Amino acid sequence: MKEISNEFMMQMLPQAKLFSVVLLKAGPNYGTPENQPIIWEHARRNFALREEGVLSIVCPVSDETELKGVGIFNADVEQTKEIMEGDPGVITGVFIYEVHTARSFPGDSLPQ
Repeated sequence: MKEISNEFMMQMLPQAKLFSVVLLKAGPNYGTPENQPIIWEHARRNFALREEGVLSIVCPVSDETELKGVGIFNADVEQTKEIMEGDPGVITGVFIYEVHTARSFPGDSLPQ
């Protein structure tokens, strides 16, 4: 592991920016076959939010837990809540969510 100096950390920390992290969980109406079109439209909306630069990272979770996805939004908590309240999966009770304030560094990304 590369050694990181205190000086480097002091230079980097002020560059951190506030983001919002959404934890998407199974809602009371999750898991029925008739919800597949709703989940499809939820995914379509995520693609649109990515294209707009609002949803920086989206990670569907495919294990058998109640957690169904993690998203990092380039928006504050109130803006993110407003966005999530318009999600078709949230509207229909397929999903519920939590929003948390987080910090990260602009330019961070997933490896290719």
